[in-house]
Parts: sequence; C-alpha cells; structure tokens
Amino acid sequence: MKLIYFLPLLLFICKTKAQESTASKQVSTFTIEAPQLKTSRKIWLYLPKNYETSTKKYPVIYMHDAQNLFDAKTSFAGEWNVDEKLDSLSAQVIVVGIENGGEKRLEELTPYKNEKYGGGNADKYLEFIVNTLKPEIDKKYRTKPNAKNTTIMGSSLGGLTSFYAVVKYPEVFGKAGVFSPAFWINRKDINEYMTNSKKLRAKIYFLCGDSEGDDDDMVNDLNHMELLLNTNRCYCLNLNKKVIVKGGHHNEKLWRDGFANAIIWLGY
Repeated sequence: MKLIYFLPLLLFICKTKAQESTASKQVSTFTIEAPQLKTSRKIWLYLPKNYETSTKKYPVIYMHDAQNLFDAKTSFAGEWNVDEKLDSLSAQVIVVGIENGGEKRLEELTPYKNEKYGGGNADKYLEFIVNTLKPEIDKKYRTKPNAKNTTIMGSSLGGLTSFYAVVKYPEVFGKAGVFSPAFWINRKDINEYMTNSKKLRAKIYFLCGDSEGDDDDMVNDLNHMELLLNTNRCYCLNLNKKVIVKGGHHNEKLWRDGFANAIIWLGY
C-alpha cells in the first residue's frame, strides 16, 4: 500500500505525542463496563467550577466523541474547547463525554444499516447510555436526572444519533444539540422514524454549514427534518432552532464556534 494512505495516521500519532494536554482541572476520566457493546468505554467528565463547594444539583449533557471535546492531545482535528467555553459562560451543567469506539464508530453511531457502509448498532450504544452510564452518573454525582434537565449532543454521525435518541427516548432526553447530522447515511429510515413518531416535546438545536460538501445535501436534509418536526408539532412552540453558517465546513471549528450559542439557547 502506498505511503500516502498512512500519512494522516502518522501525522495524528506525531501530533498526539508532541501535543500537551489542554483539558482543564474540571475534567476527569474513568472507564466503565459497557455490556451492551461487549466492551468497556472511557468516559470524560466535566464538573462546573463550583461543584465541590456547592450542594446544588446540576443538569447533564451527554456528548459523543469525547476524544474531541476537551483535549487537543486526544483530538483528531482540533478540540471543541467544551471546558473552556463552559467556564467562560459560568454554565451550571455537568458534561459526560463518551469516547467513540474507534473503528466501530460508524457501527455504534448509526441507527440503521446502510447498504454500502454497514452500521446500524446505535440502539445498543444508546442502551448503554440510558441503562448503564446514566444511572451510574446519577448515583455518583449530584444531578437533575429528569428529561427536562438531560441533553444529548453530537456532530456528524453523533448528530444523527443524538436526534434519533431524543425521538426514541423522550422520557430520558428532553433536549438535543444536533450538529451537522449525517442524515444522509440513514435518510429514508430516519425520516420515516420521525414521521411516525409520537408528538415530540424536546428542544432541539440544529447547526450546519452551507459548505459541508460538494452539494446541498446537508442543508436540504436539515430543512426537510425541520419540516417533519414542524408537522409533528406546531412551530409556534419554538422548540427547535436551526442555524446554517455561511461558509461553514464539516469540521471541529464549525462545531466549536457554534457550541456556546447552542448551550445558551438550550438553557444553560
């Protein structure tokens, strides 16, 4: 195989070795068994600055692809600066970042199997979050465990799965941050799922760029999903917001730059 195919991996390895950790002291990690996935999974945890000196309870945001959220050392193409942005907002929220499964990422973050790319194991991944991880977080930390105070958030495949999660588990997730969702990979199935769902009461923040590919599929898919949502429930309720960034590309910069506004709109 030609060397060029190895270059991105070699560059990532060299970058990881050279880069110092940028995660703040509010961020810690632990590993938890994930029986639904027949493996264990590393979890990143952000606690607000006043957590240790307070007795209050906090809402929780569950986020995918934790490697890219807090630390430049572990990120593939730049981090989201989640900890720094939350600190700057003095946001009173706990964030639970779930590391992706590496080569199993596509499998775990797609609700349905794609004829060309495979996948379709998001149900088990979400069962892990709902039935194993969330109960552990609620037991060990001072959380507000109800759906109104529980958000799920991610980008690309993580955006797709976050949207699917908020539709499938309305009793668990009351809010979602859906960034650059890869609806295209499960377009027919996810549209049908939304069309046939019960009335959805969750708050949903959509974000994408208008330059995320060679065509307008991302924007068109997002507009269509917004239409399905507004058919499911009256748009007058103002439960969903759509932001399309002019010149925005499918990358961490877009999601990093859009994170704070999404958090504020979602009520943190």
